[in-house]
Amino acid sequence: MRIPADQMPFGDSSRKSNMWRMAVYVLLIGGGVILTRMVEAGRVKPLFLPTPTSTRPAQSYAELGRTYFAAGNLEDAIGSFQAAVSLNPDDSGLWAELARIQTYSSELQPTFEKRSQRLADARASIDKAVELNPEDAIAYAIRILVYDWSSAAAPDDQSLRQDYLSEAETSAQQASLLDPGSLLVQALSAEVSIDQQKFSQAIDNASAAAEQISGDDPYSMDVHRVYGTVLEGNGYYNQAISEYEKAVQANPNMTFLYLRIGVNYRRLAGSPVSQAERGSLIDRSLEAFDRAARINEQNGIEDPTPYMAVGRTYLQDGEFFIAARNVLSALAIDPGNAEIYGFLGIIYYKARNYESALGVLKCAVDGCTAEESSALLCDVKVYLCDPEDPASMAHGEEVRSLPLNSASVEVYYTYNSALAAGKECDRADRISQALMGTYGQDPIVRGIVEENRAICSGVLPSLSAGPTEPAITPLPSPPG
Repeated sequence: MRIPADQMPFGDSSRKSNMWRMAVYVLLIGGGVILTRMVEAGRVKPLFLPTPTSTRPAQSYAELGRTYFAAGNLEDAIGSFQAAVSLNPDDSGLWAELARIQTYSSELQPTFEKRSQRLADARASIDKAVELNPEDAIAYAIRILVYDWSSAAAPDDQSLRQDYLSEAETSAQQASLLDPGSLLVQALSAEVSIDQQKFSQAIDNASAAAEQISGDDPYSMDVHRVYGTVLEGNGYYNQAISEYEKAVQANPNMTFLYLRIGVNYRRLAGSPVSQAERGSLIDRSLEAFDRAARINEQNGIEDPTPYMAVGRTYLQDGEFFIAARNVLSALAIDPGNAEIYGFLGIIYYKARNYESALGVLKCAVDGCTAEESSALLCDVKVYLCDPEDPASMAHGEEVRSLPLNSASVEVYYTYNSALAAGKECDRADRISQALMGTYGQDPIVRGIVEENRAICSGVLPSLSAGPTEPAITPLPSPPG
């Protein structure tokens, strides 16, 4: 048999192979010992550990935010977009979307201070958006919305209001240059026009945009909402409702749209109509507010706004007891809200329940401590309070006094009237001076103050004590 040369061993090769194998083993063992010590010392991280921060992408948070927005949960939508921009701070589109939601959510803030702060947040977001991308037409379009709504929230500072309107108008011009055919820009520009009292121009532009916008356009809700706002501003309440309902079709969970629908039905009920038609309009108004409340309930949101709206509707209808009952529900949600105390005081005063009116109006105008508001919440039967159980009487919060402005002037002059009716004339005079110092040129305010001063001086008889407040079933004390 022939054996090939390459299969014939010459010499002892196994000893050389074993030496190389041993060297490799020594290196591996030594490297392992060194690596283990470095891991123990923290200089090397083990494989497959979870990352210290979330790796969820910004667009994932943005999609979640859009889902929350579609569901009507604007607060969680804002939180999701804030997470998105924190991960991707250079995305102008994300900042613009955040600003849009912040602006719409300002409509649902329970106090003037919180509304102003939310709009300030929106301005910061949209200014960041246009700074990042000066060529983004959508960002400039949303900037129109942000600054126009900011101007409406500053009615007592005419200089600031004009500055905001000027920014809105400048944004409209820039957006039109970037996208001349944008229906969103056309509509939002009309909203600026209505605030500038250019009614004809506003209607022309808003109606044209609403007629052309497609139902599946992502900004269909905005365009129909604007047209509804323009119509409402011109007193066309029926047509405004129709446009708001079209906006609802695009975004069926926007509670602020239902609030606008309810307000317009309430205004129609206050116009010269038959008693039967008036009742029907009131019912539709209440249905719209109830729809807003149910959306909040589905989202787990405690919002006093729909209850306040229902209270105003019943107050307009002269149903003081039911009006008060709904405002008490709002107060149970937000017991530190001076605006709710003020509105409740107006209801009590108009029901001629002056004693209860004085207590809550004092809290609204002068402020009150947590202990004082706790006692007041028990007095007006917001909660079941047992003197033997201190925990049942400790649900109050500190209430900061309302500043005197156009949003609170009715609360102030109602407090002034309640003090005069109760012959608490020193306190009444203090409020009279404040009212005359700020609104002395307003004939309604001046007339009320003069009448109250005449009551205190004895020239006019004091108002008689009103009827006793009907018994109200208190709400159960909240857990904790």
